[in-house]
Amino acid sequence: MKGLLDSEPVLADVWVRGEISNFRHHSSGHMYFTLKDSVAQIRAVMFRGDNQRLLSRGPLFRPTDGLKIIARGHVSVYERDGQYQLYVREMQPDGVGSLYLAFEQLKAKLAAEGLFDQAAKRELPLVPRRVGVVTSPTGAALRDIITVARRRYPNVHLVLSPAAVQGEGAAADLIRALGLLDERDDIDVIILARGGGSIEELWAFNDEGLARAIRAARHPVVTGVGHETDVTIADLAADRRAATPSSAAELVVPAKAELARAVGVLTGRLERACRGFVDRRREAAAKLAAAAVLSYPERLLEARRQRVDDLAADLRGVMERFLERLRLRRDALAGRLDALSPLAILTRGYALCRRSDDGRVVSSVTAVAPGERVDVLVSDGRLECDVRAVEGGVVGPEGGE
Repeated sequence: MKGLLDSEPVLADVWVRGEISNFRHHSSGHMYFTLKDSVAQIRAVMFRGDNQRLLSRGPLFRPTDGLKIIARGHVSVYERDGQYQLYVREMQPDGVGSLYLAFEQLKAKLAAEGLFDQAAKRELPLVPRRVGVVTSPTGAALRDIITVARRRYPNVHLVLSPAAVQGEGAAADLIRALGLLDERDDIDVIILARGGGSIEELWAFNDEGLARAIRAARHPVVTGVGHETDVTIADLAADRRAATPSSAAELVVPAKAELARAVGVLTGRLERACRGFVDRRREAAAKLAAAAVLSYPERLLEARRQRVDDLAADLRGVMERFLERLRLRRDALAGRLDALSPLAILTRGYALCRRSDDGRVVSSVTAVAPGERVDVLVSDGRLECDVRAVEGGVVGPEGGE
């Protein structure tokens, strides 16, 4: 059976149109899938050598389930299963160009990663000092950028990082040139540009690595690739996209005359604001100068003086009442002390006797002896006496025992 099929010239080179299903990219590198339509299906295999050529000829489409393709190959029998299958040597999308399909697939992949999110876009500097340019040094794009930049703002400095913009290795060269500019601290913004061309000529700007390099750059990146209708993956990843290289220069480099007019407008606004501020403050100062408190400042003091007098009078009243309470308390305590004082007893006819030599109170006849001198204290003075005799016993009011 295998020999019969292999010897049939019609089956040696066939084109088969169908939809991919059960797609499997084996770790060996081979691709296994089924091609089907509404009435039939056939097993297919594309060995690693063939699919590597498919993927290496530029960023062509990636086979996936549900993709309609046209496959070229030969029909033979897989002897282990005894089942015939299509051995695919090449394939292309059915009804859609391979480059366009590859573009759409990469666009969907990077969009799902958030690489094109507007929130990640960086603002462009208002007045850049140095503008980096990545483009071919011999192309019309560079001449257009220089012409527009000199016309709009002659003071701006352009720094060229030359790179190939089409052909094999162009994407890697663009990434290299972009990286050289991005390493510099004196660059404010980078323009990535080339003139118009076919989709094949612009394909370097649809490179995944270039898109990731644009998003990873420290400086904002503006693209101006091709014409108005040309949109590349680099355009979607850039911080701003311009339709052409000239438009990119206009977007990045401000017009000096427009800046001068804007500065003039702002200067006028600032002057009017300052004059209004000064006028309002002058009016406020005039109102303050006309105020009674400044014209007759003593009036403000009169009320304060009266208040001070009132407070002083209140303070004196409080102090007098406080001192009166202290005097009354003092007199009460003094009266209590007088009542308890032994000297108060002397006014009632009693006397206090002390030894003259040592001042000790004589409270007993045994404390003195005849011939000793004593001092007798009475209510209005002191008597110096000599003891003539000592008699024991209690002396009554009449001098008896």
